[in-house]
Amino acid sequence: MALNAKATQEFIPIKEVRDGIVVLKNDELRAIVLANSVNLSLKSADEQQATIMQFQNFLNTLDFSIQISIQSRRLDIRPYILLLENRIKVQNEPLLKLQTREYIGFIKNFTDTVAIMTKNFFIVIPYTHTPLKSDSGILDKIFSRKNKTEIKMAEKVAFEEKRSQLEERVAVIQQGLSRCGINSAQLGTEEVVEVFYKVFNPGEIEGKIKLE
Repeated sequence: MALNAKATQEFIPIKEVRDGIVVLKNDELRAIVLANSVNLSLKSADEQQATIMQFQNFLNTLDFSIQISIQSRRLDIRPYILLLENRIKVQNEPLLKLQTREYIGFIKNFTDTVAIMTKNFFIVIPYTHTPLKSDSGILDKIFSRKNKTEIKMAEKVAFEEKRSQLEERVAVIQQGLSRCGINSAQLGTEEVVEVFYKVFNPGEIEGKIKLE
């Protein structure tokens, strides 16, 4: 018996990404903040304890949930290798060409032996709008009288109101991270799309770079 194939989008609860905000199919909103890492091993014992306590206090002050996601990927060195090979073509000094070729060989052997990983730290900030209970019959009558333009305008206003509330949460998160010595930035639309693209297509980007 043949099974009906379903598109990947049917299994993803994302309706759209608008102005850097992820809109889910249930109309909940999500913002994504990229944060840098802090190397505690370079700090003294007192500094480590102070950083941990500051981060703990930051989490305890939140009155909404957040999700911390870490993406760990093997570093693709091929763009760097391609850059070096292009430099060999324009070098006129034979010794520099030889040294560059040897350096390329060293980099290739080293990365084949040791898996060099890159890590990205994301904080997902949610906002769920809970509508007030009212007479659904009255609402149906009101909306039935509106044309499509009015409905779209009402949806736009509702989105802006929810986004305003979400942006306030984003500001709280970034201020709290800053007090912990962590720099952060909210992702825009293209950056959010790229994050999800890499999640669902882990091998496609690596395949785009070809070396001669």
